[in-house]
Amino acid sequence: MSKIIAIANQKGGVGKTTTCVNLASFVATMGKRVLAIDIDPQGNCSSGLGIEKRKLKYSIYHLFSGEAEYSEVIKHTSVKNLDILPSNIDLAGAEIELVNVTDREKVLKKNLLPLRNLYDYIFIDCPPSLGLLTVNALAAADSILIPIQGEFFALEGLSQLMNTIKLTKKHVNPSLEVEGVVLTMYDGRSNLVNSVASEIIRYFGKKVFSVRIPRNVKLGEAPSYGMPIMQFEPRSSGSIAYRALAEEFLVRNNDNFEKITNLSSLRVKIK
Repeated sequence: MSKIIAIANQKGGVGKTTTCVNLASFVATMGKRVLAIDIDPQGNCSSGLGIEKRKLKYSIYHLFSGEAEYSEVIKHTSVKNLDILPSNIDLAGAEIELVNVTDREKVLKKNLLPLRNLYDYIFIDCPPSLGLLTVNALAAADSILIPIQGEFFALEGLSQLMNTIKLTKKHVNPSLEVEGVVLTMYDGRSNLVNSVASEIIRYFGKKVFSVRIPRNVKLGEAPSYGMPIMQFEPRSSGSIAYRALAEEFLVRNNDNFEKITNLSSLRVKIK
């Protein structure tokens, strides 16, 4: 039975998609069967894993609408053991269409039932909002992973997110837990960043991962080539940080894994 992790934060630009693409890639490379789910109409997780969004015959929208089976929607990626349920702009209308559906907040959960025995971990990349698509992700998930940028504005809206989690636990998914908090775009030289980090640790305690994801140019460049950072620039600081995050994630889940000893071997030649 797989563990489902929703990667969510209603604030945009905090590294949700970057974390989903790279955490999923490293966990898969460490020997786990992984599925990434893109429920953001922008489809950035899909393109970040090399999926050509405009050429998709079926996307997760067609799974929501019942027009396709999961076997028709799932795509393999260039990363061994990593598949994806891709998204594109078609999904933009799903939120409106779901309004009149019975148990509309549980549509994704129902669609994932036959997949839970096929994968060890399922990571869901959520849109930067707390709308019906994100609620579907939280209803389906066992836990939520929250990327938070190491800046003052990252704290704004955090109480709203926690309230959404509280309401989801109360009304939709009583077993939902906080998997952890990942500090992203981190610059330890800044007193303000360190102050924000201290505030987040005070609030979340041991839920905060010890690994912090630094600001790294290569992390921003990799998606334009449709590659996770481990394939694009495996020895960059961003790649090293996400490898460490994947290891910490698996250790926290008491899961054995294959250690990656040679990052350079993961590089994929750019065509």
